[in-house]
Amino acid sequence: MPFTDEQLERYSRHILLKEVGVKGQKKLMNGSVLIIGAGGLGSPAALYLSAAGVGRIGIADADVVDLSNLQRQVIHTTADLGRPKAVSAAETMKAINPDVETVVYQQFLNSTNILDVIKDYDFVVDGTDNFPAKFLINDACVMADKPFVHAGILRFQGQLMTVIPHQSPCYRCVFHEMPPKDAIPSCKEAGIVGAMAGVIGSLQALEAVKYLTGAGELLTGRLLTFNALSMTFHTVQLPPRGDGCAVCSDHPEITELTDYEQPACGLRPGGGL
Repeated sequence: MPFTDEQLERYSRHILLKEVGVKGQKKLMNGSVLIIGAGGLGSPAALYLSAAGVGRIGIADADVVDLSNLQRQVIHTTADLGRPKAVSAAETMKAINPDVETVVYQQFLNSTNILDVIKDYDFVVDGTDNFPAKFLINDACVMADKPFVHAGILRFQGQLMTVIPHQSPCYRCVFHEMPPKDAIPSCKEAGIVGAMAGVIGSLQALEAVKYLTGAGELLTGRLLTFNALSMTFHTVQLPPRGDGCAVCSDHPEITELTDYEQPACGLRPGGGL
């Protein structure tokens, strides 16, 4: 289907890029991304993916907007206080770009429903802030062969990696199991600078765009870390996917999804942060 005049103008800066062009923009418009979490990371990811013209974007979150969220969760406004985050986010995405189909999942994803949700999407953005969710997303995406981008943020630090299941190391390859209870403070306990969410969440959106268009190199086999206080990025080369992983090896130990209990924010000890 040819572009309308309005679409040609809306996406003109993408179309000018030789790495994207008309072909790449059509791939975006025919693509789909699921964003799990409409908070600090999910907010900028959702804003940029909708602006980019990704055809269908799912947003999954069961929380409501709280006043303390607004310091970093920029897809919501003061008028949205008390409203479901997924609904608020979807409305903002449609306001940015009416071309985008938004799908709202006003629920927390768990071992019983996540596979049914992610099966309809090309790429998954992990915008969650706790280890149980991150391990669940990793395991589900590996089992369903769905590529995804992980991120974690805390204080002035962030980290990012993209996983292509059975091709690159997965989250569990790097962080084999959850840290002990209370080993890592939550964002509520430790704090977070709001703009950190914008930096890392935008990088997640960029990885999704690159995956859908085929432009550039994905952050696979590498962990990107960012320290905002020193304004330094570092890339850590990860070991190749091997037989030692409990979920993505050729002979996995984990073959069923499990719901873990241990709320904490998303940075992991040993992640170079």
